[in-house]
Amino acid sequence: MTITINAAFDSGNIVVDAIDGTSARLSIRKDRDSDFFQWFHFRVACAVGDALELAITGLGDSAYPDGWPGYAACASTDRENWFRLDTNYEAGTLTIQHTAESPILYIAYFAPYSMERHHDLVAQIAECEGVTYRCLGTSLEGQPIDCLEMGSGDTQVWLYARQHPGESMAEWWMEGALEKLVDPADPHARSLRAKCRFHIVPNMNPDGSCRGHLRTNFAGVNLNREWDNPTPERSPEVLCVRNAMDESGVDWAMDVHGDEAIPAVFVAGFEGIPSLKPEQTTKYKAFETALAANTPDFQVDLGYAESAPGQANLSMSTTQLAERFGAVSMTLEMPFKDNRDLPDPVRGWSPERSKLLAHACLQTLDQLL
Repeated sequence: MTITINAAFDSGNIVVDAIDGTSARLSIRKDRDSDFFQWFHFRVACAVGDALELAITGLGDSAYPDGWPGYAACASTDRENWFRLDTNYEAGTLTIQHTAESPILYIAYFAPYSMERHHDLVAQIAECEGVTYRCLGTSLEGQPIDCLEMGSGDTQVWLYARQHPGESMAEWWMEGALEKLVDPADPHARSLRAKCRFHIVPNMNPDGSCRGHLRTNFAGVNLNREWDNPTPERSPEVLCVRNAMDESGVDWAMDVHGDEAIPAVFVAGFEGIPSLKPEQTTKYKAFETALAANTPDFQVDLGYAESAPGQANLSMSTTQLAERFGAVSMTLEMPFKDNRDLPDPVRGWSPERSKLLAHACLQTLDQLL
């Protein structure tokens, strides 16, 4: 039979250029009003036993071409359990091969985190004892910017994710963090709730998430370049979150992301801000060292470029919050590929590992506080 391919659903993104039997030539739709593209998510209807060969072309011009070598596409037959497919990249084309074991196969850049699952998560956590729900504002398309708050301590902690909507591992991390923090039996959670007031935004870019964008909101704006001057017209998502931060203050903050090219988990900081204080650097380095001791999934000393003194880009949230509040802020990056030190050839980096990493991050914060 001839396969069919469709992406007309939450976070779907693919362009079908040609289908020939069980083979297809595909390309990725750009973010709206933007040149960014890298995220894909589509389903294939086929016959069990079909030898699928799916070629995604034009990737030499994608947002991060260095992300494709060594990458393996994610797939699921039930949209719950995700595994990696036989994938090869050469000359701008990603070729995915698989012998179908089910009549429907979902394929994505990473295991998607749907807006339906997001709403389920927010509703479930909002019902937990000691949790306060706030809608901080709305996106350009009118979706709520959800914030879940908990804890009775004086230390103000902000956790936020999916400024870049295609980095879906970030919301899997959020699910893990929220589940841990509301667990009444978890000793680290009890300790943290006594020390801190948590403000948690699981998804800062619901419009881009729903539309299948890689990096931008409805207006084609990269939200993580708006923090020095957010506006209602371009970036109301950042504006409402930053306004809430101004009300509460920020002592610790983590902006959760995914990295296309680096096969590791790492953090990036604020070393180039103009008002850098030694105690900020000391606390940041202590967190990095302790997290590496708490989980072998975390890597340090990756050699990524640091900002020169006084030259930090204050349009990014991590540097803006460190400068604005004197906060210990950081960008947490997880891989789209796999973890180089602990590879899993079947699943690669996964939703489950993202959630467990959140547990380790919170345990580390509790230890430092």
